[in-house]
Amino acid sequence: MNHFAKRRQKLVQLMTAQHLDAIAVVPGANFVYLSGLHFHLMERPTLLFVAANGNVLGIVPELERTKWSETFPDATTFYWQDSDGYETAFSDAAVALGSARIGVEEQRMRFFEADALRQHFGQDAIARGGAVLDALRVSKDSAEIKSTERAIKISETALSETLEEVRTGMSERAICNMLKMRMLANGADGFAFDPIVLAGEKAANPHGSPDETPLLAGDPLLIDFGASFEGYNADITRTFFCEHASDEHAAIYDTVLAANTKGREIAGPSLSAHDLDLAVTDVLAKSAYRDMILHKTGHGLGLDVHEAPQVMIGNHARLVPGTLLTIEPGLYRANDIGVRIEDDVLIGEKSSRSLTSFDRGLRLIGG
Repeated sequence: MNHFAKRRQKLVQLMTAQHLDAIAVVPGANFVYLSGLHFHLMERPTLLFVAANGNVLGIVPELERTKWSETFPDATTFYWQDSDGYETAFSDAAVALGSARIGVEEQRMRFFEADALRQHFGQDAIARGGAVLDALRVSKDSAEIKSTERAIKISETALSETLEEVRTGMSERAICNMLKMRMLANGADGFAFDPIVLAGEKAANPHGSPDETPLLAGDPLLIDFGASFEGYNADITRTFFCEHASDEHAAIYDTVLAANTKGREIAGPSLSAHDLDLAVTDVLAKSAYRDMILHKTGHGLGLDVHEAPQVMIGNHARLVPGTLLTIEPGLYRANDIGVRIEDDVLIGEKSSRSLTSFDRGLRLIGG
């Protein structure tokens, strides 16, 4: 039994406990996790079903027959042609599965796919399956951790090389492009997301986009980025200062660093995501910069850049060994500054360790 089959076997146990007769996934991280197959999420519905007896069924466009059948030669599969449409494939799948309560990815499955399932399986056949899939993927195995560590190593090497080349007056876009080239040159398969490189007051927008804004003396430079390797992602943020930092900017930086340090020190299986967020945010909230808090502490990391668990107030799920998550406190003041320090942390059996090691001390660049 290969590791994809073992994952599907575990899924059967989880979904049975939730009284689901099947799980249906569309192209994306869960599809890859359960099959190893990469399909585009496009106008042609492509669904993988895992039934309660462990069988795999598929609704697959005819043009993907070879790719699907090489992995699932014995699976019950309903192929459909563009010229005929996909309705018959859904109706045949409904006959094969019978009366079934099907869990779906409520945050990924699109309306037209869910609508087709309701039409052919029944209006009450669809249920939320996201929590079951999250539970399946939350604890990473050694191969997943190894791929993530490689993505992080590539990212940190690329950042170090990029910073050596950064000069005062360079544009955000030029720095971003340099970073991307360095990641690829160091072995990245691609990027976890398009890097966020923001200079000066633009750093106050946590998810801003780089443009021709120049990096000037005294500016913060916020870089949020990550390489992708074998499907797994790094997600790292560091904030630097061009040539010099004002006393207040340095104090803001130190406050964020203290919150980040607190999170890395206490993260472990004894905590809930709620408790971790509360402790990290409390460091920021007790500072002189309480009004500059804009977001939660972090999120899970893996095949998706953002996945379970969400490290936020109200999520009382315990952190389980094998969980990969980000700890990324930040402070932001409009028209002035943004500082974020983000690390990728692995929850162990008793404590945790940061997979990221790039220096967190206040660093001056440019010149």
